[in-house]
Amino acid sequence: MASGTDVMERAATPSGAPAGSHRRWLVPLLLVVGWLLGVAWRMWLGRHISLPIAHTDEDSYLNTARALAGGPGGFSSENELLRRVGYPMLISPAFLGDGDFTQSYRLVQLINAMVNAALLPLAYLLGRRLLRLDRGPALLAAAVAATLPATAFYANVAMIDTVMAPLVVAWLLAVHRWIERPGPLAAATVGLLVGAFHLLHSRGLVIVVVHAGLVLLLLVRRRITPGVVLAALLPVLALALVNEAGIRLLGEKVYLLGNEPSGGTVQAIASGPGLLRLGAAVGTQLWYLVVITFGLAGVAWVGALRELRRPERGPAARWTLGVALATTVGVAGGASVILAGITGKPLDAIYGRYVQMLAPFWLLVGLGVVLAAGYRVVLRRTAVAAALLVVGAALISARLAYVQSRGHSLRYGGFGAPDLFALTGGWREFRPFTGALVGVAGCVLLIAAARLPQLRVPLLVALLAVNVGTMQVISHRMVRPMVAATAPTPAVADLGIRPGERVYASTGVHYILRFNLSHQVTWTDVRWFSDRPPAAAEAVFTRWAPGEPDDWPGEQYGFVRLGGNPQQHWAAWRRG
Repeated sequence: MASGTDVMERAATPSGAPAGSHRRWLVPLLLVVGWLLGVAWRMWLGRHISLPIAHTDEDSYLNTARALAGGPGGFSSENELLRRVGYPMLISPAFLGDGDFTQSYRLVQLINAMVNAALLPLAYLLGRRLLRLDRGPALLAAAVAATLPATAFYANVAMIDTVMAPLVVAWLLAVHRWIERPGPLAAATVGLLVGAFHLLHSRGLVIVVVHAGLVLLLLVRRRITPGVVLAALLPVLALALVNEAGIRLLGEKVYLLGNEPSGGTVQAIASGPGLLRLGAAVGTQLWYLVVITFGLAGVAWVGALRELRRPERGPAARWTLGVALATTVGVAGGASVILAGITGKPLDAIYGRYVQMLAPFWLLVGLGVVLAAGYRVVLRRTAVAAALLVVGAALISARLAYVQSRGHSLRYGGFGAPDLFALTGGWREFRPFTGALVGVAGCVLLIAAARLPQLRVPLLVALLAVNVGTMQVISHRMVRPMVAATAPTPAVADLGIRPGERVYASTGVHYILRFNLSHQVTWTDVRWFSDRPPAAAEAVFTRWAPGEPDDWPGEQYGFVRLGGNPQQHWAAWRRG
């Protein structure tokens, strides 16, 4: 039944149009415009990157995508057990046709940007449905989540992480809907998204386990029927089969360089010191999430735990938050176990890449607390978040000092946590207390916004500005130097190497330059040799180091040097 006010408003609407019809179109229009702006912003950020900078992950995905598109294959750093083809499938259209590598790479960046920017409408829906925010705050909160560097950074490179954060939000939205209306269609949607995780990356195994646990709990509590169980599980199985079919389709075109998991992983954690190292790695990743969300992840976790004990939002929110908490701990733990088993490299001081996909979700939940809860609630929860930041920084600092005192070092840099590097200025060293200060400063602002509602919009705008500024700093301080250091000059095409020639590369060329030279040879799989080139080689890339013992003597093998770069220590040769 309509209220009297509603009837009066409808009667006053001209031309018989429904009341507020223009408003119904305004939000979708803003979301579309915001998505387009997000795509354009991401493409602008990636304008300097025309060759991979994240080796060997990008190389593996790009080689597989090219093979799936019908082109030549190449190597992959994966192993048989953890091999996934979902992301190469997504970007494989970029390799259709006869374009050069730079054109294909730009198309990959465009695909990335389109998918990554979809976080904006998904975050808006999450704000409206799970957090029950009004339209305006939900739009601003979504913009903050969509520009979070932990997510936006990966749109510039050919890495699976560009897809993961939007997929996390879509999945948890679907879980929320399924709990509200536990029918077969909703269950199949959740199962399809879980299957997509499995198709994309090995961390999807954690999602599959959490999904199986959720299905079992819902069945035990008689919230779903056996038919709905099948609807939830069959899509996961179907996409697992799609992954196997993709691997079979590739055949031998893509050869694997990764080592199969062995007993080293168990040995790395099956002891008191090993468990301590594992706990430290998990704790560091969780601490990192609180820092890069300016304390909001900590606020969200306290709220989620409170919701599990004393539900206020209803069963759908309770179950969704429980699933998100289990996933967060599971991904942090699973990543730490896998990394601990890689004995050929030193352990990381921090490696936040695997948990970054969860940052936008927890940022949104934290903002939901700040924008909707009372001042005292926000004060208590931000106090807990601040305590987590300070205690975490102290423990991390103690860990670093202990490792150093033992004459060892932990790996730091690269793609471990680029947003943390930018926020703390810690490009060369881990600064945990500076990170804690960043998070505590965010907590103080959250408390102020809860106390003075007129500060809430400025707070969201400020967070948006910090995200955009942080991405600019990352581009200037990290991305552009990496591009300059990893791009071989001159280009392969400028040296006269043409389609149809059989090209090989020497392992004497630094692997990054070797890979980026090989990508420019789009018509064949560039295989490697150590000293003497194969008889079939018509052109080769080798080490060029004048006056040094390892300078490759191409004339001895009947080759003529075409050119190259002695400063980068590589040259191209053609058989004479």
